[in-house]
Amino acid sequence: MNTPTFRLLATCLLLGATAVSAAPVKLMLLTGQNNHDWRATTPVVKDILQQAGPFEVTVVISPAATAPQDEQMAFGPDFSAFQVVVMNWNDFGVKNPLQPAWMDKLLAHVEQGGGLVLYHAAGFEHHPGFAAVAGLVWQQPAFGDRITLDDKGQIVRVAKGEGPGSGHGKRFEFPLKMWAKEHPICAGLPEVWLHTEDEAWFAQRGPAQGMEVLATTVAPETKQNEPMIWTRNQGKGRVFVCRLGHDAKAMGCIGFRTIFTRGCEWAASGKVTLPVPPNFPTADKTSVAGN
Repeated sequence: MNTPTFRLLATCLLLGATAVSAAPVKLMLLTGQNNHDWRATTPVVKDILQQAGPFEVTVVISPAATAPQDEQMAFGPDFSAFQVVVMNWNDFGVKNPLQPAWMDKLLAHVEQGGGLVLYHAAGFEHHPGFAAVAGLVWQQPAFGDRITLDDKGQIVRVAKGEGPGSGHGKRFEFPLKMWAKEHPICAGLPEVWLHTEDEAWFAQRGPAQGMEVLATTVAPETKQNEPMIWTRNQGKGRVFVCRLGHDAKAMGCIGFRTIFTRGCEWAASGKVTLPVPPNFPTADKTSVAGN
């Protein structure tokens, strides 16, 4: 049958299917408080996500730690309206911090199936349950275990209280070693690629349970493979942690942009459709947006 009515019906069905498949990923970019310059980095993060294509980005700005207590306690975004929450927010170094109910609601949202992306230094330093969700956080040795990877990619665990506390040296260009080649985020990426000038974190601490380490770098201070990018499953939800991206310069790296956006897509859906661009960095050459 090839009548005008049939052709019209077929076209409507095709357009409907296309609209469903192209539905944007609803993403909350949570910011407003950070010991880093969130005012400078938030627009860059938003732009990277929007340029990637599949994300509908809503920026949510929390009250500052210096805001009146009632204003801080009243803040409470509807996390259930979003498939994934990207945090550019932390309470690191805040004295006498409040723990508003929204912190618990965000972690409950992840348990129930929501995605969570921890960008660079994001997190709740003072929330007792957060470290378990993140896997590793910036802390002192007494806080928890430390992990590194050996040359075969096996986890080496350092007990709580032993070894150094978290830190980083001066920013520099460093290679990232990819380990989880079968993970959707890593599929198609080179085994080693050179990241532009950034911070190489070392000796993060925490429960360090249920982590799949995607990428490490050898920190000059420890000479060991330090986790920089990893994933965790938390209840029904997915957590993606990327410690790269200290500032706009570091976020210019095509490698960072690729893995960050693919990680956001994975945290939202468990799948990755975003391609690896042809100008992805190589083992001996960085690649920066706009160059």
